[in-house]
Amino acid sequence: MNSLFEDLCKGLQEAIDFEKGVGSAKRTTYVISPIKEFNPEQIRQIRNNAGMTQTVFANYMGVSKKTVEAWECGRTHPTGPAFRLLDILNERKETNLSFVEVL
Repeated sequence: MNSLFEDLCKGLQEAIDFEKGVGSAKRTTYVISPIKEFNPEQIRQIRNNAGMTQTVFANYMGVSKKTVEAWECGRTHPTGPAFRLLDILNERKETNLSFVEVL
């Protein structure tokens, strides 16, 4: 197994060679879509489409049930990571999701 140092040296040498016009470089492009924001009714609809109670939804989102209630009433709003999870659930609306509530 190569050491981290050896891997870094190899990568640096490949970059130098590429700049000199020798060899080719691997490129990876990541596209990060903007965060979609959801209003209180959309949040409730996403939860209902997933077939989750507020308690199960809160556990899935990593927040308290009171937080979910506040989101659905419009008193507070989710943050970026929560909007990402909401978007994932919203995109899977056609999928039947199964959740088991563990108390």
